[in-house]
Amino acid sequence: MSDSAKWYVIHTYSGYENAVKTSIEKFVASRNMEDMILRMEIPMETVTEVTDSGATKEVERKVFPGYVLIKMVMTDDTWHLVRNVRGVTGFVGSANKPIPLTEEEVLAMGMEKHEIVVRYNVGDHVKIVDGPLASFTGIVEEIEPEKNRVSVMVSMFGRETPVDLELDQVEVQN
Repeated sequence: MSDSAKWYVIHTYSGYENAVKTSIEKFVASRNMEDMILRMEIPMETVTEVTDSGATKEVERKVFPGYVLIKMVMTDDTWHLVRNVRGVTGFVGSANKPIPLTEEEVLAMGMEKHEIVVRYNVGDHVKIVDGPLASFTGIVEEIEPEKNRVSVMVSMFGRETPVDLELDQVEVQN
């Protein structure tokens, strides 16, 4: 059933995010609904604040105050469980129809990452397998896994041209 799980946004009273998360986790455990409500996140960021005396300190701050992200299978039971938790004002969506986050929104927030296994190294001969330069070959100049980028030197029209591609657009040439 967890294949149909999607990320939703729960609206809470400001300051109740952690209490809502804890309450839902307890209900899920006591009702054996771990296969229906899979994960909850309260996105946090670390910021540096300057105090009145000029000193700096690092502080954890909620990225979206008043909201909790939840990955769940939406059914009447799960909707009622979440909706009736103290501190929850509702789901983000229209009336009684929560709207799930898109794949792009989830990836942009860093909630889930798609891992790409890179089977090539700098200096390897690779073939471009996707995009407008598909079937061109070149040599890997630079790999930036954190940015999902690879720089390949491709010979076009008799000139060497550096091309930036996504990691999964190239593969080792046989």
